[in-house]
Amino acid sequence: MTYLITFAIIFLLAVIVIQIGKLTELAASIRGEEVVDRSSTNTQGIALIVFMIVFLVGCVWSTLYYKNQMLGYGPLTSASAHGFELDSLFNVTLFFTGIVFVITHVLLFWYGYKYRQTSGRKAIFFAHDTKLEMIWTVVPAVVMTYLVANGLITWNNIFPTLTEDDNYLEIEATGYQFAWDIRYPGADGKLGNKDFRLIDLASNSLGIDWSDEASVDDVVLGGTDKILLPKDSLIKVRITAKDVLHNFYLPHFRVKMDAVPGIPTSFIFTPVKTTQEFREQLRAYPEWQTPADPADPTGPKKWETFEYELACAELCGNGHYSMRRIVEVVTREEFDTWLAGQKSFYTTNIRNTSTDPYKGTKLFDYEIKARSRELKSDISSYLKDTTGTASRNIQLKHVFFETASATLSDLSRHELENLNKLLKEFPALKIELSGHTDNVGDAVSNLELSKRRAESVRTFLLQLGADPARLSYNGYGQNQPLESNDTEEGREKNRRTELRIISK
Repeated sequence: MTYLITFAIIFLLAVIVIQIGKLTELAASIRGEEVVDRSSTNTQGIALIVFMIVFLVGCVWSTLYYKNQMLGYGPLTSASAHGFELDSLFNVTLFFTGIVFVITHVLLFWYGYKYRQTSGRKAIFFAHDTKLEMIWTVVPAVVMTYLVANGLITWNNIFPTLTEDDNYLEIEATGYQFAWDIRYPGADGKLGNKDFRLIDLASNSLGIDWSDEASVDDVVLGGTDKILLPKDSLIKVRITAKDVLHNFYLPHFRVKMDAVPGIPTSFIFTPVKTTQEFREQLRAYPEWQTPADPADPTGPKKWETFEYELACAELCGNGHYSMRRIVEVVTREEFDTWLAGQKSFYTTNIRNTSTDPYKGTKLFDYEIKARSRELKSDISSYLKDTTGTASRNIQLKHVFFETASATLSDLSRHELENLNKLLKEFPALKIELSGHTDNVGDAVSNLELSKRRAESVRTFLLQLGADPARLSYNGYGQNQPLESNDTEEGREKNRRTELRIISK
C-alpha cells in the first residue's frame, strides 16, 4: 500500500509540472515571447543576487560556527612543532584563495544580473585587450610564485636532512589489511634490517633479519597496542606497507604520508604536547564539557576521553576503519621507563627456537645485564624472606656444557662471573652447586656426568677467587626432573645446573 501511495504522489507531481509548463506556454503566446523572456531573465538575475548573498553569508557563518572543530583553529592547534608552520602556510593559502573565491563568485552572480536581457541593449564585441590579459596573467603568477616558494620553504623545514650525529628516535610503521605493526629500536637505538624474503606469517610477519644484531632488541607492538611517543623528542617514522596502499595519518600532529608497498617513505616530527596537556587545552571549551557518552550524562566529559589517533587515510578495503590506533604522548622519562619494560620480539618469539641464528652461540649484552639483575633479585628475595616461601633453589640459566661432556662453554663465564660478584656482595652466603640431566642414556652415567658438571662450575668459581669453604657440589642425574622427559623441550629444561642456598 505504501508503494502505491508513493507512486500516486509522484504521478500527481508529474501531472502538475506538465500543466504548469502548458500554462507557461499559453501565457507566452498571449503576452508575447519577448515579454516573457525579459520577465524570466529579470527574475533569474534577481534570484542569482539573492543566492549569492545567501551563499556567501552561509560560507562565513558555517566557518565561524564550525571553526573550533577544524584543525588549526580553536582548541585543535598543532600538537607538533612543525604543525604550527604548516597551519600558518594553510592560512596564507586560504587568505589568497579566499579573496579569489569571494571575488569570482560575486562577479559570477553579479554579471548574471547586470547583463540580463533588457530592451534596447546591444552587446559590444572586442577581440583583444592587452591590459586585461596582463592583469589576469601577472597577478595570479605572482601570487602562485609566492605560495609555491613559501610552501617549498615550509616543506624543507619539515623534512630536514638527518645525520648520525642527530639525536632522534626512529620507529617503523608497517600497514596491512587491516592494522599497523609499530617497531621500536631497543637499547642500541637502531632498527634492524628487514627483508621481504624472510617473511613468515607464523613467526616473522615483518621479515626482520635476525642475523642483523640490531634487530634482536627491537620491540614490535601488535595491532591493538597503544603507541607511545615522547614529548619534545625528534621522531622519524619509517613508513611501509605489506599489501596495498595505506596512509599514515596523525591529524593532530599534522603528519600524513602514504605507505607504499616496496617503497619506504618517512616523516619527521616533534610532539610538543602530552595527551594530558592537550586534554587540558580542550577543557576550556564548552563543547568539550559535554558527556562523552550522551547515554551517560554523569560519565566522563569529552575532553577527559580525548585521545590522539593514528588513522589510515586511504580507502584500503572493507576493514579500513579498524586501522585506527590510539597514540599517547608522555614525558621522556615516562617513555624511557615504558620502553625499558618492553620485551623484544626476538626475546619472546625467536630466542632459542629453530629460527634463532644465535642459539647456543652468543649471549647479548642486554641478556647478560638482565640476567645479572635477575640472579641478584632471586638471591636477595631468599635472603630477605621471613615467611619461608622463597625458593632456595636457583637455576643458573646461562651455564652450558659441550654435548655429553663436563667442559664448560665460553658462554658460561658471564653467568659465573655474575655469581662470583654476588658471592662477594653477600659474604655469609654458602651454596651447593648441583648438576641435573635428562633420562637419555644410562642412569649411572647420567649421575656421574651431573657430578662432574657441578664440579666444573665450582672449579671455575674457585679460579675467579671464590672461597672454597662456601662452595660444595653434588650431582643428581636424572632423579629430579622439572618437566617430562617425553619431549625435547622437557629434556632441555631438565638438563640444568642449579645453586642451592645452604646458609645465609
